[in-house]
Amino acid sequence: MFSDLSAQKEGSSLLCRPASEVQGPVFERMPPTYSPCSERYTFKERSFSRQYAHIYAARLMQMRPLLSERAQQKWGSDVLIRKLCDLQTAEQCCIVGTFFKRMDLQPSILKEISEEHNLLPQPARAKFISETDELILEDELQRIKLEGKIDRDKCVTGSIIAIYGAERNDGKFTVEDFCTADLPLQTARPALSSDRFVLLASGLGLGSIHADSMLGLQLLVDMVTGQLGDQGEQSGAATISRVLLAGNLLSPSTQDKDASTKAKYLTKKTQAGSVEAIRLLDELLLQLAASVSVDVMPGQYDPTNYTLPQQPLHRCMFPLSSVYPTLQLVSNPYQANVDGVRFLGTSGQNVSDIQRYSSMDSHLEILEETLRLRHLAPTAPDTLGCYPFYQKDPFILEECPHVYFSGNAPTFESKLIKGADGQEVLLVTVPEFSSTQTACLVNLRTLECEPVRFSAFSADDDEESEMNISH
Repeated sequence: MFSDLSAQKEGSSLLCRPASEVQGPVFERMPPTYSPCSERYTFKERSFSRQYAHIYAARLMQMRPLLSERAQQKWGSDVLIRKLCDLQTAEQCCIVGTFFKRMDLQPSILKEISEEHNLLPQPARAKFISETDELILEDELQRIKLEGKIDRDKCVTGSIIAIYGAERNDGKFTVEDFCTADLPLQTARPALSSDRFVLLASGLGLGSIHADSMLGLQLLVDMVTGQLGDQGEQSGAATISRVLLAGNLLSPSTQDKDASTKAKYLTKKTQAGSVEAIRLLDELLLQLAASVSVDVMPGQYDPTNYTLPQQPLHRCMFPLSSVYPTLQLVSNPYQANVDGVRFLGTSGQNVSDIQRYSSMDSHLEILEETLRLRHLAPTAPDTLGCYPFYQKDPFILEECPHVYFSGNAPTFESKLIKGADGQEVLLVTVPEFSSTQTACLVNLRTLECEPVRFSAFSADDDEESEMNISH
């Protein structure tokens, strides 16, 4: 791994006597073959006049053949696949449909304005599941309540699934088994002759009122650009072929939430909080882009559209770094091939939303669940904002990635899973750098991942601490 490559070599310590005449070695960074594949997440037209029901219809139409095939593989080729309008009482059959979970605690605009009717507002919650939730399956024409062998709290609205069971006399469907679309087919990875790394980082949080993370962030930039450490560290840094910043580059404190409600004369000739943060980001990207290829994804708090898919940040915001061809401003979700390894990931909004509306707490578990469902954001557009697509749902996974990541997670986690057809996928939850001082290194040759932690003096620490870089 990277830590082995960057181990100190004999005679290369920083404490050694400097050579007077002999020039040190030069470490060449090998540029990777790179091809972006995020065209499906970029807008060709922007029309918000359509209804969101078209997304669910297109999603069901695209995934029904996949789930029908999976149902026949699991329950036999002679299994009956019915639509809800053709159900017969007590008949064992399979239904393919869309989950809808009726939740009493789900936030609603009607509940938010309930104070006007002298009612108590809904308290703030981390999760919105309860014992009174109902799980419903619907297709193009009808819907039916579900009971039986299915975890109601784990399911989320918008998931396409195949269930097996029978309808009871009371009109409810008893589930005996279910299956998801599972992993799509995967293109084989090319065999690389040497270790090459892609560094993943997210949640830089620039512009925060707390500047504790700035030293760690500068250490990260210095490590990638080869200005940190001895020859062993520099030779290891030369194997980092690409840097990917996965959203939330700016801190939420840069968003002036009161600006829209203030009087215009109070906001005249005032500078937005994000201006200085963008300038600082431009300077950091300048240091990185001068040495390595960089992909920059937007996130929840960054200056771009709020709804998914988020469009790339505009180049005019980065006058210093945008002149470098190594800087790529990409969309969220992000998809690209790096040395034949397909990367797919988001800045974390889809995972955080599923966490609030299900019993799953681990970001890694949710990441695997979305891969098994073969859908990036099943809760969009119900509880997660997205563009009203009309004919096709771009969040459906048509090809299995080799690296599937999610940014702005509370902790670093990674897991290598294998599919039924030989697929191998590395799941990575990229932690928020501003709070964890941690980035991730993905080995393109072996599909292994390890964290790189930068710890420094903090204003909150009373005792003396040491600056530490570990990987």
